Amino acid sequence: MIKVTRFNQTQFYVNAEMIYMIESTPDTVINLTNEKKLVVSETPEELVKMIIEYKRQTMKLITIKRQEIG
Repeated sequence: MIKVTRFNQTQFYVNAEMIYMIESTPDTVINLTNEKKLVVSETPEELVKMIIEYKRQTMKLITIKRQEIG
């Protein structure tokens, strides 16, 4: 999950695995795989960085679990 901000400054979490596409129209619009759209205040570049960090952490946890299992 990544934390994003609405224009009214409220924050919420989005499942990064559900993100299909990010547009800049000029507002940043997150398009989800279920066809819903979310307008957020973060830039597309900021979102990409958050998604990469989310994926990095997820892969790190998977690697640790695999090592524990043997």
